[in-house]
Amino acid sequence: MTDHSEQRILMGNEAIGRGLVEEGCTLAAAYPGTPASEILSSVVAFAKETGAVLHAEWSINEKVACETALANSMAGRRSAVAMKQVGLNVAADPFTRAAYLGVKGGFILIAADDPGPHSSQTEQDSRLFAHFAKAPVFDPSSPREAREMVADAFALSERYEIPVMLRPTTRVCHARQNVSCRPPASREQKACFEKDPGRWVATPQFLTGLHRTLNDRLDRIAREEAFAPILTPGVGRTRICIVASGVAFAHVSELLDSLGPEGRIDLYQVRLAYPLHRPFIQKIRERYEKVLVLEETDAVIEMQLGPGVNGRGSGDVPRQGELTPDIIEEILRRFLDLPAAPAVSAARKGIRPSLCAGCGHRAAFYAIRDTFPNGIFPSDIGCYTLGMNFGAVDTCHCMGACIGQGAGFYHAYAAGGKDFPTIVVTIGDSTFFHAGIPGLINAVFQGARFVLVILDNGTTAMTGHQPTPQLGVRADGSAGSKVFIPEIVRACGVRHLKEIDAYDVEAMRAALREADAFIRSPEGGIAVLIAKHPCIVNRAARQAQEVFAMGITDDCVGCRACIDAFECPAILFDGEENRARIDQNRCIGCGVCVHVCPSGAIRAEGGRP
Repeated sequence: MTDHSEQRILMGNEAIGRGLVEEGCTLAAAYPGTPASEILSSVVAFAKETGAVLHAEWSINEKVACETALANSMAGRRSAVAMKQVGLNVAADPFTRAAYLGVKGGFILIAADDPGPHSSQTEQDSRLFAHFAKAPVFDPSSPREAREMVADAFALSERYEIPVMLRPTTRVCHARQNVSCRPPASREQKACFEKDPGRWVATPQFLTGLHRTLNDRLDRIAREEAFAPILTPGVGRTRICIVASGVAFAHVSELLDSLGPEGRIDLYQVRLAYPLHRPFIQKIRERYEKVLVLEETDAVIEMQLGPGVNGRGSGDVPRQGELTPDIIEEILRRFLDLPAAPAVSAARKGIRPSLCAGCGHRAAFYAIRDTFPNGIFPSDIGCYTLGMNFGAVDTCHCMGACIGQGAGFYHAYAAGGKDFPTIVVTIGDSTFFHAGIPGLINAVFQGARFVLVILDNGTTAMTGHQPTPQLGVRADGSAGSKVFIPEIVRACGVRHLKEIDAYDVEAMRAALREADAFIRSPEGGIAVLIAKHPCIVNRAARQAQEVFAMGITDDCVGCRACIDAFECPAILFDGEENRARIDQNRCIGCGVCVHVCPSGAIRAEGGRP
């Protein structure tokens, strides 16, 4: 047979996207979130390149993405949904229900976990969620394996009519490897939804039977030899073994080689982390006296192997954090009774992240903190979480939580019958679409009083500039119907709404004071300000805005207000001369910092479009 494959160096997320296209996925939906963001954009790119016909969408949130893909699967067509691990929390309802009801066309939920974590509010293990939901879960150790597991997951899903999870981690998602790329498989996938209320509606009287069927399916999957862990045999020490999965397996493989003959012991790679192969569990219990389990981030495999193994439960493996090669080497040396590795000096601390020079969010946060120095500032997840650097973000919980928290703070203080502090809630435009709307409706209905500032930079900036519904651009670049934030806000019952350019600090201050007066008036409620300014990382937006020649005069007294209160990366402090200066290589000439200096020493000259 002629091999038409082509070798390419692909990032893990690209490899997964390529696998979805090649294996005949007809609908892929996602909500962006690191480390999963590139999966859907790769699906779009490879579909265009190969001529594959599919629907790809950036859904409003992970729950909607999952439900959309599930319906496509119920019609008999291959479907996939991608998200990061905390996105799975949002998609929990449809995913857990889907395990009971099953699927028709192959259905894969890709949950990209973030051990460490590098860019998440938790480092939860989605394999535990799969175990809880009773859905099989694959655990790839490399980009190439992640692509191969897409095919395995689709086949398993269709064979047992069950949703399947693929769980890559940050190191797999963002690593690069040579991957065989082939033309998309040709398969007939006509939409055909077969009505079956006892299954698809499944009121409580049907659920016990569906649960029994689900358990039977998992029992059969757990006995399939195709999913037995793969053995790399060692020499000597035959009563000792290591069981590993995911990127931890890749690290262990390399480290055992580097440890020489003393490190050559039996090593098993678990590809299907749940349900764990039942005969393998029995073999481990009978054949080995000492077993070490290495997996990220929780004890999913360890729990299924049962008591007596070395791992997180025994304290041999840390119960938190990423299993980096240096940590695994230390674990291996202790397990194998080898000398400790030479001490390595502690890594230098990283520089505190900051909003980009010229970011409109900085101007908005400065105005908020300056106007209400004693306010309470609930916020949310996005670039703007860095408002904490200015003292303008007091809480950050989960997507959309800031609005509910704003209401909660108001009710807490209002219960005392005294004047309440000004509460200014900040949320990004994409996050508002994702999870802010229900909270706003509830807060309006329950009579809360606070100021909501929607930071509208026209994109989902932190995860790679995916479009929001307000832009009217779909995932594949085609036009969609625009959905405007001001119209949604009014529909939620808000009676005080104003839009301001975030760069206009004086207008922002005035709008904040006006909003505060409204929430305290007899007819008051929630006041919404939309602080608009395009993300300056967008080249077109940056080129369209006015540019000033910035400088600092001899009036500078070294008070550091521009450094400490504004924190623009383009403003530096010269300790020898006790004055601020502009880094012209970083400055984009937005002119906002003119409003910050109490001495009037920052000047903006010219101004050109």
